[in-house]
Amino acid sequence: MTEEKLTTFAELALDPAIHRVIDEIGYETPSPIQARSIPPLLEGRDLLGQAQTGTGKTAAFALPLLSRLNLKKKKPQILVLTPTRELALQVSEAIRTYARHLPGFQVLPVYGGQSMSQQLRQLHRGVHAVVGTPGRIQDHLRRGTLNLKELACVVLDEADEMLRMGFVDDVEQILKDTPADRQTALFSATMPKEVLRIARRHMKDPLEIHIKAKTATVDTIVQRFWQVKGLHKLDALTRILEAEEIEGMLVFVRTKIATVELSEKLESRGFSCAPLNGDMTQALREKAVERLKKGSLDIVVATDVAARGLDVKRISHVVNYDIPYDTEAYVHRIGRTGRAGRVGQAILFVAPRERRMLAAIERATRQPITAMSLPSRKDISNRRADLFKEQIAEAMESQELEFFEELIDSYQHQYDVGLRRIAATLAYLVQKDKPLQIDEGVFEEVVAPTKESAYSRRNQGSSDTQLTRYRIEVGRAHGVEPKHIVGAIANEANINSRDIGQIKIHNDHCLVDLPKNMPSATFRQLQKVWVCGQQLQISPADEQFPTKTDSSKYKNAPRNGSRKYFKPGGKKPPRSRPPRPQSS
Repeated sequence: MTEEKLTTFAELALDPAIHRVIDEIGYETPSPIQARSIPPLLEGRDLLGQAQTGTGKTAAFALPLLSRLNLKKKKPQILVLTPTRELALQVSEAIRTYARHLPGFQVLPVYGGQSMSQQLRQLHRGVHAVVGTPGRIQDHLRRGTLNLKELACVVLDEADEMLRMGFVDDVEQILKDTPADRQTALFSATMPKEVLRIARRHMKDPLEIHIKAKTATVDTIVQRFWQVKGLHKLDALTRILEAEEIEGMLVFVRTKIATVELSEKLESRGFSCAPLNGDMTQALREKAVERLKKGSLDIVVATDVAARGLDVKRISHVVNYDIPYDTEAYVHRIGRTGRAGRVGQAILFVAPRERRMLAAIERATRQPITAMSLPSRKDISNRRADLFKEQIAEAMESQELEFFEELIDSYQHQYDVGLRRIAATLAYLVQKDKPLQIDEGVFEEVVAPTKESAYSRRNQGSSDTQLTRYRIEVGRAHGVEPKHIVGAIANEANINSRDIGQIKIHNDHCLVDLPKNMPSATFRQLQKVWVCGQQLQISPADEQFPTKTDSSKYKNAPRNGSRKYFKPGGKKPPRSRPPRPQSS
């Protein structure tokens, strides 16, 4: 299959379970590195690929290698070597996503600084793929705890970076300990002599691929990023929508489901918004685009595929709500603004684990992306007040107000009230559904709650959310504390900390109460969240907390890890509130 003829993923002979994930993610057209790497890797050939970070390399090797797995063998068949623990986690997470429909599949990230006993337990249970740094992989080989006899393929990811960090001897030794008939794939942004020497020594007639990254971005686009922390992404986006001069906005997410869910949430917050995804009929997609052009719609939440060819001049902002998988996608996304010589705004939400992709985007585009601070409550209040003043001025100029003037005169004489107070009351009536002054409860910052904060408020009746019990695969042995769980769930799954209930910590897992009717997308997101080096892998819990009727048997029990409860504020009486001030 030649690169010229390859136009879609559907043409690739990948496992049906992999194709299913590709459809769910919204991939349609392979990137250049994927188009040229996947066919030979499926055939079992060795491959030497030169491509920058952020060009889609992980999918280029993960999709074909996962398609060739023997799931019945719970032995490492894929070994991916990475220079850093951050990249090991990133690659491991991507592989787990691509393999989510492969029954029983297990991947293990292995790196220094993580509990060795934890890695040993998972290796003993059996894994199909291992992603790790050379130093820690060497540790396991020396201990005899990593069996590579069934290994089918080794991937050297960012080989030049491993060379720069001094891992070349470790890499050489690891390759010597792998089966002679294994497949080898090497990816590197540059090809120094040492990397080529490794390739010649350990690869069999490798196919060489060179990808030149396109770097064209528009000079009229101002690029900024926000480091995801504290606030939910939804609340951050709401602040931006409230405070900035926005004519039309395009928001990019990764999945079709997310387009609908985020669009509904923005609509519920009072914004004119619609989804745009591949599951919609052509007529519905065209209608959404036409509404955006005419101004009856201000925000479109889209996937990369659905937004292809979109050309709407009034798009002033492009928001990367979910960071793209590669730099080319980023360039295509932000190119939807800054049209016809107008200045456009591109905003990127970046989680801490995604900083590598941010750096890759900056390198590929050769343009800086500056950090931004979110608008404060005061900024939003001032913006709302300014818009209200503009509404008053516009109505004063354009409307016949004689009847209302007479009505106000009549009210003033009848009740002997000053004009200033009447005007203030009318302003309140007009703005009460969208107050000009932002309360503390709006855009609440998400922090790990203490016993006196969000949990106690919930237990005092501030939330009537129905809860159900779930099991997560992180526990006391991993050093987890309630605040770790709360912070991760609140930040990564967009669940308000007030709606997180009781947490019970066991040695190797936890039980946690969460909202009963969680959206399926939220549940899937929670399965992928990492806490204390463990992926939550959330599932419905069979084990229950003791009730009041049976709790007596624990009264004199030793306080070990299997009975560690977190019930902050459980029996504290609600705080008394001061009486509301009476208006004079």
